[in-house]
Amino acid sequence: MEERKYEFPKDFLWGGAVAAHQVEGAYDVDGKGLSTADVLTAGNQKTPRQITKGVLSDQYYPNHEAIDFYHRYKEDIKLFKELGLKAFRTSINWARIFPNGDDSVPNEAGLKFYDDLFDELLRNGIEPVVTLSHFEIPYALYENYGGFKNRKLITFFAWYAETVMRRYKDKVKYWMTFNEINNQLDRFDELHTWTNSAVLFDEGDNKEEVTVQASLNELIASAKAVKIGKEINPNFQIGCMMAYVPVYPYACHPKDMLASSKMMERRFFYSDVHVRGEIPTYALKRWKNEGFDIKYTAEELDALRQGTVDYIGFSYYMSKAVTTLDDVYGDPVRDFPEAKVVGNPYLDTNDWGWQIDPDGLRYTLNTVYQRYNKPLFIVENGMGAYDKIDADGKIRDDYRVAYLEAHIKAMHEAISIDGVDVMGYTPWGVIDIVSFGSGEMEKRYGIIHVDKDNQGHGTLERRKKESFAWYQKVIEANGLQG
Repeated sequence: MEERKYEFPKDFLWGGAVAAHQVEGAYDVDGKGLSTADVLTAGNQKTPRQITKGVLSDQYYPNHEAIDFYHRYKEDIKLFKELGLKAFRTSINWARIFPNGDDSVPNEAGLKFYDDLFDELLRNGIEPVVTLSHFEIPYALYENYGGFKNRKLITFFAWYAETVMRRYKDKVKYWMTFNEINNQLDRFDELHTWTNSAVLFDEGDNKEEVTVQASLNELIASAKAVKIGKEINPNFQIGCMMAYVPVYPYACHPKDMLASSKMMERRFFYSDVHVRGEIPTYALKRWKNEGFDIKYTAEELDALRQGTVDYIGFSYYMSKAVTTLDDVYGDPVRDFPEAKVVGNPYLDTNDWGWQIDPDGLRYTLNTVYQRYNKPLFIVENGMGAYDKIDADGKIRDDYRVAYLEAHIKAMHEAISIDGVDVMGYTPWGVIDIVSFGSGEMEKRYGIIHVDKDNQGHGTLERRKKESFAWYQKVIEANGLQG
């Protein structure tokens, strides 16, 4: 039988992805202001990260040093070139450019760092893919304004976007505005509203109402940034960035199907606004039924219409299931009467309990492309795992290769069989980084190992895992065989 080939389009962007606050370190050098990520302590699977009021001397903040990419990026880019990356997704740390967020003049040292970083990438044939706000904003915008629940931040973000887009107009082609903006309306724990919007709830707040207002302010800010970017360079490709976690009906009961559809509305709300340029009727109806007082102006509605995105970037890690059946137990959700999120008995899980579902990626690609008819860019996908260095110094991460290979095959099927337009694929944490969710280093996604543990100890030495050579071959062949 002839071996099947999984070949991708000629200009497909094979790459890797990180975020500034999870790799750069150097949190207080060269004029950088404090970021909201800089006040997140370390945690683990059992202990959530804490948000502190400023930096406390008795706490460990893993993002402060991270993997010291700020000083080691040339060494890392050399490895990225050897790997064969066509694209590298990272973010700009807003607090490096505007230390307080509302400054009238940018910090030149911060601007120069990203000049040098993007120049180094381009010299090595690697296309920068840049997110404007990846789970961080200047901490002072929380202290002085309360984060994105304050509509003044729309103006501050637009000025920041204009500053960096104008500076890097000839160096960066691919942009995204807010990372995984749709996580926050899916759940209202402090960590998710903090990292997306720098909002901590006051006593008596209706958490959903506050989150909706902050979210809409971000969507308006994003639209204004898109319009500004297109005026600076019409060739910019500016996208949004979603976290897509498909929710399956657990059973073929019609109410399970309805429950899955209603749960997905919370995630689709954001991309509906980004792509269609208007607030969907299902959201307006919900706000009215809940008695929410969500503020926006006619000018802002016009900004939403004018600032629609060119493509949809998204992360995909897992899927979920929901049921309304009485004899199945799970975590309750508020989107549909008696609905519960339950485990999917057909799927395995990783070390952190995330269900592994490559077919869910193909399903997501089809669903999103059919909904919007926009190019799609998989800018995060990967498997966090405990890696072990063997006695011979090798890291045999065959489980990571198996995960990535299965998802690449599913992506290829979406392109070659289903006709989905996919721009590229940048697996998350191409190099080991600080985990956003837990603050751990030992929850490793990378195909390049970094010698550092959860307590911050280690040499920061870089080491190739076995997945490095495998991914190198995938990129070189522009796909898989077998």
